[in-house]
Amino acid sequence: MAELTVSATILNVNDDEATRYLTTRTLKLAGYQVLEASTGHEALRLAEQARPDVVVLDVKLPDLNGYEVCKRLRARPETASIAVMHTSATYVTPDKKVRGLEGGADAYLTEPFEREELIATVRSLLRMRRAEQELRRRAEQLTEADRRKDLFLAMLAHELRNPLAAITTAVGILERRASVDPKDGKMVAIIQRQTNHLARLVDDLLDVSRLTRGKVSLRQGRVDVRGVVEQVLTALRPQAQSRGLKLESRLTPLPLWMEADTTRLEQVFTNLLDNAMKYTDADGSIWVRVEPHPADDGRPGAVVRVKDTGIGIRAEVLPSVFDLFAQADESLERARGGLGIGLTLVRNLVEMHEGRVEAHSDGPGRGSEFVVWLPLLPQVPESEQDVVLPELVKRRRHILLVEDNADARQALQVLLETWGHKVEVAADGLRGLELAVQRTPELALVDLGLPGLDGYRVAEQLRARMGHGIRLVALTGHDGSEDPGRARQAGFDLHLVKPVKPDELSRLLSEL
Repeated sequence: MAELTVSATILNVNDDEATRYLTTRTLKLAGYQVLEASTGHEALRLAEQARPDVVVLDVKLPDLNGYEVCKRLRARPETASIAVMHTSATYVTPDKKVRGLEGGADAYLTEPFEREELIATVRSLLRMRRAEQELRRRAEQLTEADRRKDLFLAMLAHELRNPLAAITTAVGILERRASVDPKDGKMVAIIQRQTNHLARLVDDLLDVSRLTRGKVSLRQGRVDVRGVVEQVLTALRPQAQSRGLKLESRLTPLPLWMEADTTRLEQVFTNLLDNAMKYTDADGSIWVRVEPHPADDGRPGAVVRVKDTGIGIRAEVLPSVFDLFAQADESLERARGGLGIGLTLVRNLVEMHEGRVEAHSDGPGRGSEFVVWLPLLPQVPESEQDVVLPELVKRRRHILLVEDNADARQALQVLLETWGHKVEVAADGLRGLELAVQRTPELALVDLGLPGLDGYRVAEQLRARMGHGIRLVALTGHDGSEDPGRARQAGFDLHLVKPVKPDELSRLLSEL
């Protein structure tokens, strides 16, 4: 037990001099360093100054009783982890011991106690304290490792999105040009699909990281659940057909209105459908159902069901299917692909909307079904005409592009010019400001991560010099959830996440 006594300090608190002397002598003979106090206030002062490993604390003291001293020790972060052993020659009934232990004490000895009993109890408390310190140390290491992981993912996404932006834009240009060789179109389509897939993986990784840290906030508005599902089905139907899958849907004819973040809701249903397609072989079927379904307490709600004839889920895997990095396909070949984070995102985002999601399967080879329940607004609008869609106005625009990545800048410039827009380009913030003042463009696309004068300062300067005569759009490697107000405060009207998809950019330019 020698390792338990090395540099261990005990604070012995007792107003009875004889008892205090005997306890101190016993502890010193056992190899411990001992401090003494005769009052509660003196004990608190010494505990804060010396930070002993254990306090042997008599319950009956002349000023503060031992219960109060223990309570104050536990209330202070500096002394909260010190082990406390109550002792008493008078407060020996079971209810007094219970009061002491429930008040924060770790042990309770009745005086007079044997030497061996005292030493054994102290050693036990030291083992417990060292175990707690080791757990705290490991928890701090895990917290720091998690922080570094999140920082690495953010940096990785930023570095990946610049080349992805250039590739996506370049592919968008190639798609609009007539190819001499029919194989060229096939190759471009392959590049486009794989680039989109890579961009989604990067987005999912960042979303999971932010969700686990509580960094994702919802931008809520009135949304028709049926309409969101219909939009996702329209986008993914060609992909299902290319895989030889039969995709059927049955949606309620009436709108289902709820308070939701449209983008996040699309992400939920996209992940569920993508998951169903991934785990369903060719010639299989996928069914999507949307219908009103009140909760047990009568609250209005909607249910979205995604059912497939795929590989199914084993009974032992089903309870953990929504856990991070869980995989239905755990074989070494991993033919189905994926990172095992899509369903984790689904659960977190559904719960953020005060809904719930469940997974069902009758076992391997018998398909699976995912059921999402979402709360609806208590009253629907009088008519769907409450939602006004903007008119798409397409015309030639004068655009300033400020981007330091040469490939991304060139590809985006060519794409915009291919659409007929007049484009000015700058590789840094200072040059961007000069061009804006000289050429007075109506729209500026500004990368936030510019060297020197970053995108936020560029926006502030442009707003100060040109007022609201220019529209500002941020180009960012993140989705803005880290600091949603900063871009708006700097003066930006909108933002686009890299890699910028041609369809999104075209829609933004049309809707301005």
